[in-house]
Amino acid sequence: MNHDPIAQPPFCVAALLAAAMLSFGVTRPAQAADEPLSLARDGFFYVGAKTTDVSGRPFVTDQMYVEVRIPAKQTRPYPIVMMHGGSRSGTDFTGTPDGREGWAQYFVRQGYAVYVVDQVGRGRSGYLAASYGPMRNVPTDFALTRFVAQAKSKRWPQAHLHTQWPGTGEPDDAATQQVVASQLPAIADFGKQQILNRDALIALFEQIGPGILLAHSQGGAFAWPVADARPNLIKAIVAVEPNGPPGRGLQFIGAPDWFKEGELELKYGITSAPLAYSPPVNDPSELKFVKEDKADGPGLAVCWKQAEPARQLLNLQKIPILFPSAEASDHASYDHCTVKYLEQAGAKPTLIRLADRGIRGNSHVMMLEKNNKEIAAVIYKWLDATLEAKR
Repeated sequence: MNHDPIAQPPFCVAALLAAAMLSFGVTRPAQAADEPLSLARDGFFYVGAKTTDVSGRPFVTDQMYVEVRIPAKQTRPYPIVMMHGGSRSGTDFTGTPDGREGWAQYFVRQGYAVYVVDQVGRGRSGYLAASYGPMRNVPTDFALTRFVAQAKSKRWPQAHLHTQWPGTGEPDDAATQQVVASQLPAIADFGKQQILNRDALIALFEQIGPGILLAHSQGGAFAWPVADARPNLIKAIVAVEPNGPPGRGLQFIGAPDWFKEGELELKYGITSAPLAYSPPVNDPSELKFVKEDKADGPGLAVCWKQAEPARQLLNLQKIPILFPSAEASDHASYDHCTVKYLEQAGAKPTLIRLADRGIRGNSHVMMLEKNNKEIAAVIYKWLDATLEAKR
């Protein structure tokens, strides 16, 4: 699954990175070529906060930090809420490891109000162990294997195609140090994460009104139950390589076998939070999954789907869904499985393989890479065409 799908790299890699981090210091960010932003509002607030009693004393819990940027000339009717992935924070959308602007600024420049969140229990949203339970940390070498130097680790078939990291990919490179330093601990219980973030995102949309939900990686597992519970508030979903594949977990072990299947992790197919299937699912054990006979092509994982007749996700059928998929990402081997699962449930997702648009060499953290604006432009054009057509 997206929260840790890759076996650990050799100790020598970890040692190199540890040595590099000992000398980690502040680096001068790259000079931005963009004109200054003109904003009507630049600030933050919290949603979803509750009071929890711990040993007779009150503590705040369940809160989600929300960073807001509203352009001086807001020309788009629906705001975009950006939800980051596992081990990360909202900073994935507000800048890059080499100091360029992120997707938040890009979409503000296109006239969108943008809300960037930190997941519940992550970063500026705070952590209450008595409520959330144990914390899970990510090893510092995780980013090298997954994002930075995947062409060297070669854990999945497409990894060698990676060319867009904004640095050398070495442990002592400034961009590498920035992305490693931004890794954050999280609630260890992934099922609990899904419920907490679902509820906080619902509270956010109920406060700001209808909008677009852009969810990356692990955040995808939170997006589906939000849209299912409040389809009237979600005008479109941009699922940037969302948590998957459906049902069973998948690990990447390198050639020649590449993939190792795990246990059933997403009990409702694309999430562990309950979804409103038709016919209804009273218990997730009622959902039956079957494995397809073979992969759809070379370098692809074999997909799991519902046993026929497939239950339908009626609320998700009402919402436009975009899947931007990067050429060199681990998701290149299985995002099509999530698309097929949604199609079987009656939804109509649009899969855009970025390489088909001439955008090549990207990893799973495409919003941090050298061509991040080109990818944002693909999303922007799809949103513009899709939402305009719905009016």
